[in-house]
Amino acid sequence: MYDICTIGHITLDKVVTDQLVKFMPGGTSFYFSKALRNFDVNYVLVTALAAKESAVVDDIRHDGIDVWALPSEHTVYFENIYKSNQDHREQNVHHTAASFTLAGMPPVEARIFHLGPLLSDDISVELVQSLARKGTVSLDIQGYLRYVKAKKVFYRDWVAKKEALPSVTILKANEFEMEVITGTSDVRDGARYLADLGVREVIITLGSKGSIVYTGDQFYTIPAFTPSGIVDATGCGDTYMAGYLWKKTQGASVQEAGEFGAAMATLKIESSGPFSGTPETVENILKHSRLGKAGNRVVVPTF
Repeated sequence: MYDICTIGHITLDKVVTDQLVKFMPGGTSFYFSKALRNFDVNYVLVTALAAKESAVVDDIRHDGIDVWALPSEHTVYFENIYKSNQDHREQNVHHTAASFTLAGMPPVEARIFHLGPLLSDDISVELVQSLARKGTVSLDIQGYLRYVKAKKVFYRDWVAKKEALPSVTILKANEFEMEVITGTSDVRDGARYLADLGVREVIITLGSKGSIVYTGDQFYTIPAFTPSGIVDATGCGDTYMAGYLWKKTQGASVQEAGEFGAAMATLKIESSGPFSGTPETVENILKHSRLGKAGNRVVVPTF
């Protein structure tokens, strides 16, 4: 029995910012898995990629992480282009990979299944419903709202949301994704709408304004923290969720888990690539913030 199982594609990413152009692995499954490499957690990744990219999986396994790598003709290839304001990005898709289905799912048991679809057909609703009968389902909603046209990524409402969301315990969306699926730009109304569809714990990330969590008819306000510098926002949302879910497995409250995830995202944005710190480095950020030494709480995009 694993504490957390992540299901999602590893991508080949081209990251373009004002400071750099870099080619690197990416995707929810990659950033989430790497973020937990130095944490005490019984963790497994289920992914799918082409055989020629097996070195990426070998690298994750080298970190001591269990991986089920399912076969796929292609590996997902994303291009992420950031403007000077890294709260926003443009995305292009050059290849997609095989979908995750109930029939193809390996025999994994976990307390939490964290789903990281990158495109709308990545993870079947049937699989989501099946996983909910085995454990807690956590979902990063972004992929279910994306479709590709002429290689560019566009967003639209998720047609299967009323069928699937009652099986989701924890849902994470940024404020743009929340508006796409709920039809409202009001964060609290959007969170309530998702809760009314069956989600028990709604997380809305607000970029430089922090995040909110809505559960049990109560809103929790999670601050963002000040990074020493902004280098690369790719994977911040995945890092946030890795910290949030890990902290929940440790018995933390919603507020504690949210602040821990936000602090992890702060550290991640200071460098290119995935988070590489430890729980102690995250706690140090939180400690100094509580002592009033972290300055104003600003700027942590959480895609």
